[in-house]
Amino acid sequence: MEWKQVTDPAFRKYGRIIKDVDFTELVEKMGETPLPEDVVYEPSVAALEALPVFEKLKTVVYGELPIQVGYCNGHNHKMNAFEYHRSSEINVAATDAVLILGCQQDITDELTYDTSKAEAFFLPKGTAVEVYATTLHYAPCNLGDAGFRVSVVLPKDTNLSLDAEHKCGEDGLLTAKNKWLLGHPEGGLPAGSPMGLIGENLTIE
Repeated sequence: MEWKQVTDPAFRKYGRIIKDVDFTELVEKMGETPLPEDVVYEPSVAALEALPVFEKLKTVVYGELPIQVGYCNGHNHKMNAFEYHRSSEINVAATDAVLILGCQQDITDELTYDTSKAEAFFLPKGTAVEVYATTLHYAPCNLGDAGFRVSVVLPKDTNLSLDAEHKCGEDGLLTAKNKWLLGHPEGGLPAGSPMGLIGENLTIE
């Protein structure tokens, strides 16, 4: 799958580059986080939330809403699934990474999404982007074999376990708090995960 830069105008419908926040300390601290052979996601990490940038993100970027700062790290070359939230997500690249993105507006009435509509964007180390609430996304991908480290900022409690059962329509896509999921049959998701991605399980080489 070909990819573009996040500076490309094509990225603007999916998100924006954040230029008014200094992420240097966060990027450096992320170097201490694990880099497994698969993919690991931690929604809230105390060492990251103790950094001064936490208050800046809370106050300036999220308008004083409670937030959490965690990470998604590992090795991945596949799309595997798409998720979306009712809120923007901030991704801060501690290594080079590639984001595969789509538009929520392209989900059909049958709750399916054609993967041929997705686009990929290169996110260079040290760059932070806001991924809009209507943008479909999932775990980043790495180029080559080096793996990726990406810090993930979201409203507090996003991606934590649900308190109730959700079954019908779009509600049935809810797999965690503030997380609606469309899986790919070849994505290796847990049994019972909602499926919905139609077409190729896109690969970043």
